[in-house]
Order: sequence, then structure tokens, then C-alpha cells
Amino acid sequence: MCVTCGCGEGDVRIEGEEPSRAHEHVHADGTRHSHEHPHDHGRDHAHTHERTHDSVAAHSHAPGVSPTRMVQIEQDILAKNNAYAARNRQLLADRGIFALNLVSSPGSGKTSLLCKTIDLLGASPVAVIEGDQQTSLDADRIRASGAQAIQINTGKGCHLDAHMVGHAMAQLQLSDDTLLLIENVGNLVCPAAFDLGEAHKVVILSVTEGEDKPIKYPDIFRAASLMLLNKIDLLPHLTYDVDAAIAYARRVNPQIRVIQLSATSGEGMGEWLAYLRTNMAQAHAAKAQTMASLKTRIAHLETQLQASANAAA
Repeated sequence: MCVTCGCGEGDVRIEGEEPSRAHEHVHADGTRHSHEHPHDHGRDHAHTHERTHDSVAAHSHAPGVSPTRMVQIEQDILAKNNAYAARNRQLLADRGIFALNLVSSPGSGKTSLLCKTIDLLGASPVAVIEGDQQTSLDADRIRASGAQAIQINTGKGCHLDAHMVGHAMAQLQLSDDTLLLIENVGNLVCPAAFDLGEAHKVVILSVTEGEDKPIKYPDIFRAASLMLLNKIDLLPHLTYDVDAAIAYARRVNPQIRVIQLSATSGEGMGEWLAYLRTNMAQAHAAKAQTMASLKTRIAHLETQLQASANAAA
């Protein structure tokens, strides 16, 4: 996990913000508070940034740090991240926003799939948070497709975390009932451990990769609710065993749903869009139900207050 691999030495940069170690967190609901980054990419914490990747063998230990202390560090980092993720999730639920965390290896076709998805969804409101170590090329592609997007550059960091996403959500100024697609940094390892506040993790596996990726990188396939088997238009030119890839994924996660698709040919996109629309509608309905329950509760309290006032009179 990245707490031992030495990642994250570079400054995190979110479009529209000045890079800073400690800064004010402005949530999507307008509330503000100052804090340090939970995956603190600064200099004074136990992520031991004096180390380099070469100083850690097999991601299993850090020189001078006991295994017990390393476990505690990991737990502390994840606990802070999970607190921010819970806040993000509540804000999204309150607004009826359906959010997905898209994870894959580099080159799986995530951005092309997002551009095609945005085009096919038409008038449906879509926003994208793009995660890359450097450049805003992917965010520029998304904006050219007609959706609002914001780029997060993680520097040497190997994944997004909930704190970064909270800032990006505020910068986007999301409207109610939006579809929020979070394109994580291309990496099948560390993103598996970090909850961003999303409804589901979606792992994208392209047919240009090995069928055995799910058993080589089981954590992300175990954490995902959906696997998109992408670039199936290339199957006639490959010796890829689709059944084996799906079987490996379900060996790790028997409940994982699989959609085979191609952003290039459009095959399977209908099933993917139906999945998105169904979940967007459910998020909208859940928000409406919550609001109705809140109004009922308020009316009940007002009745009780009036009854108390009448009794006192």
C-alpha cells in the first residue's frame, strides 16, 4: 500500500486552487474548515518522504519503522481518509448525485469511454474529476466532450483520496442529480484501499491486457461492484480468453457484475448507459425520499411545539 511505497512526495494540484499543505476545505454544501491533507503530501508525517521507492523492498517495510508502527500509520491514514469519504458520500446523497470511482491500469481506455458516455447521455448532467500524476490532457478531452471537468494532478502520488475529491467537488459546483464520474490515477493497487465517497468502484479491464489481471491484482476486483471489459472490438485481432478473464474476476469477487463493451464500436454501451441511468434515478429518488421524511419530521415537531404552547396557555 502507498503508505509504505514512498509515493506522494510531489505537491497535489487541483485546478483553480493554489497548492498548499494545509488549506481551507470548502465542501459542496458551502461549509468550510481548515485541515491538513489526510494523505499528507507534506514533509512532517509518518509517510517517511526521506525514503525513495528503492529503499523499500517489495512494499513490505520501511527502514527504521517497526511492523506494528507501520500498521498503525496505515490505519491512521485510512481512518482520516474514511472520515472525509463519509462526508463526501453524505453530501452526494443529499444532492441526489450518483458517483462512480473508475479504476484501471494506464491505457485501458477510461477517458475514451468517458467521452463516449458523455456524448451518448446527451442532456443528462455529467461532471468528471480527472486524476493523473501530471498534465490536464484528459480533463481537456472531457471538457471538449461537453461535460464540466476538473483535473487533479497527484505529482508522485499513485491514487486519489477523499480529501482531494472533496476539494474538486467544491470547485466543480455540482448541481443536484448530476452523474459524477471520478477517473482515478492509472493504477490497480493503491486506489483499492481508498474510499472517495463514491457509490461504487468500477474496474475497467481492456482485452489488450492479460486475462489474469483479476487474480494478480485481487484487491481492486474484490472492492469493485462492476467490471467493464473494454475494447472488445479488438477481439478478432487478439488471442484473448474472455471467459477466463470473467472467471478470474468472479473467483475473486463472485458478486461482481460484468459488462463487455467498446467505446469505439459502441457495442455494449447500451447496457452501460442503462446501468448509469438506473442508478442516477435511484439516487434522485433516495434524495426525494430523504427530503420528504425531513419535511414530515419538521411538521411533526412543529405540531408538538404548538401543542406545548397551547397547553402552557
